[in-house]
Amino acid sequence: MNPLDATSIVAATGLIGIFCVLIAETGLLVGFFLPGDSLLFTAGLLAATQGAAQLPLGPLLAVAAAGALIGAQLGYVIGKRAGGSLLARTKRPAIHRGVGKAKEAIDRYGPGKAIVLARFIPIVRTVMNPMAGVLKVPVRTFTIAQVLGGTVWTVGVIMAGYWLGSKIPGIDTYLLPIIAVIIMVSLIPVGSEFRKARRLGRTARSVTAAAAEPTTQGGDR
Repeated sequence: MNPLDATSIVAATGLIGIFCVLIAETGLLVGFFLPGDSLLFTAGLLAATQGAAQLPLGPLLAVAAAGALIGAQLGYVIGKRAGGSLLARTKRPAIHRGVGKAKEAIDRYGPGKAIVLARFIPIVRTVMNPMAGVLKVPVRTFTIAQVLGGTVWTVGVIMAGYWLGSKIPGIDTYLLPIIAVIIMVSLIPVGSEFRKARRLGRTARSVTAAAAEPTTQGGDR
């Protein structure tokens, strides 16, 4: 089984694999590389197809939601108890970028809305739950937000895949290009934020250079 390949995960492990991957991706910092969006979409496609790989839709929705909700709550507890030291020890740039985005989202939208929105952004959804624990977001606020966000995310992505699979016969033969598109779409928010950060960095450097220029000219005179 290839843990980076959604199709491989579903084919090799079925509902149990989906449950475990969603717990790891939404609750454990080591799961940031796992294919959450593409896994849910692929599972939805397979639920709509006829064949050996078909998944039962009802149990799939229940298992996926349970994995996402349990994982998030686990991440919150880990963050509350030991998140600061764990984040300090990690050397992965992707994790640190995710921490920055999580803090920025909480500051901008408030913890509840940020926790819901983070479900739809790769890496950020991995980091947000432990960060909420580190920042001591109230348990009630976190739990309500993560249950809402996790349910909408899992059910929404699975049903999107199921709808497409039910509308296009034989769609399972095109899983690889479809998954590639899903991954690209899910990375759009990350790319947008990266370009925004670069643009702000260039602006800040320009302002700093402009502010320093008169001082330099004054010294020359």
